[in-house]
Amino acid sequence: MSDYTITLPKLGESIMSATIVQWFKKPGDSVALDEPLLEVATDKVNSEIPSPVKGILKEVLAKVDQELDVGAPLAIIATGEVQATHDTSVCSSKHKPLMDDTSMNEYYSPAVLRLAREKGISVDDLEKMEGSGAGGRITKQDIEKHSIHPKIPQFSGEVEEIKLSGMRKGIADAMTKSYSQIPHATLVSEVDVTNLLAHIAQEKDAFLKQHGVKLTITGFIAQAIAKAAQEFPMFNASLYGDTIITKKFVNVGIAVSLEKGLMVPVIKDCHQKSIIAISKDVAELAAKARSNSLKPDDVQDGTITMTNFGMGGTLIGIPIIRHPESAIVGIGAIERKVVALDDETTAVRKHVHISVTFDHRLVDGMDGCRFLSTIKKHLEDV
Repeated sequence: MSDYTITLPKLGESIMSATIVQWFKKPGDSVALDEPLLEVATDKVNSEIPSPVKGILKEVLAKVDQELDVGAPLAIIATGEVQATHDTSVCSSKHKPLMDDTSMNEYYSPAVLRLAREKGISVDDLEKMEGSGAGGRITKQDIEKHSIHPKIPQFSGEVEEIKLSGMRKGIADAMTKSYSQIPHATLVSEVDVTNLLAHIAQEKDAFLKQHGVKLTITGFIAQAIAKAAQEFPMFNASLYGDTIITKKFVNVGIAVSLEKGLMVPVIKDCHQKSIIAISKDVAELAAKARSNSLKPDDVQDGTITMTNFGMGGTLIGIPIIRHPESAIVGIGAIERKVVALDDETTAVRKHVHISVTFDHRLVDGMDGCRFLSTIKKHLEDV
């Protein structure tokens, strides 16, 4: 028998860490080749990790709700034969329990003890912490995380404690990072979609029959955003230090609200696609999101995002940018309004408020107005 150490695989180009959601196996269970071993979550999607070998699960090295970097050890499987690809480089030491007979100075590294003292964390607090290092050891990252989370106060009435974990924790971390690092600015415009909705109503039956998917306003808005992003590349850019990266492709992410959180599947190369192709992508990605079958590639490489809070009846919203993108477009609810026309008459029209939140380091207010006006023009000129 030989031991095989399973590590956290790379789940996508921009995903460098994941959180353990659940284990499907426990130590002592037999594991088949490619059998799902555990489920992990990122801020983008949940994924099952299959076993690359057949054998017996000997040891679980990562706990539920523990966040790990790509390449971190997950488990040890006892196999029936030596594996040629066995990699023990990331887990070569013996795994110890959280606390043993080792003295404090031997168990905690000098760097950890020094940082704990700087943060005002006592030895008693250290003993209560769950370490993310090998064998449950406390790391500097554990100290940093512990120091930024305030202690829960005592309440006089009955309360319920709900642990922030899994996808919700990923979303919380991503939103905090975005809002703390990107200076947000938002503009709102009112768009007349009367003609667009009439066009959709006229074509929807034939479109469904011919192409097998529904013709919706979502596809037209995604297409308008892609065209505007091509015209104004700073809305399709990212800032890394003092370097601006502008993408020559436009991948539009569409926020989908699910019971467990928010998913953002991505329409790749939206700027090159017809309304037929975009509509098919929207239908396919929405179905995958609802059935929890999105793959990491489905939620990767977005360059600009749209979110439709109008589905809940909200007229105007100010969305948060998805780091490292530079803009997000929000769609409000469609409402009927009596408006004055150019010939001094009045009419009932269908309007929607569209907002754009952008990175004010890259985009000035006037360019924000032009970008929003371009989206408005594409939707009103259908």
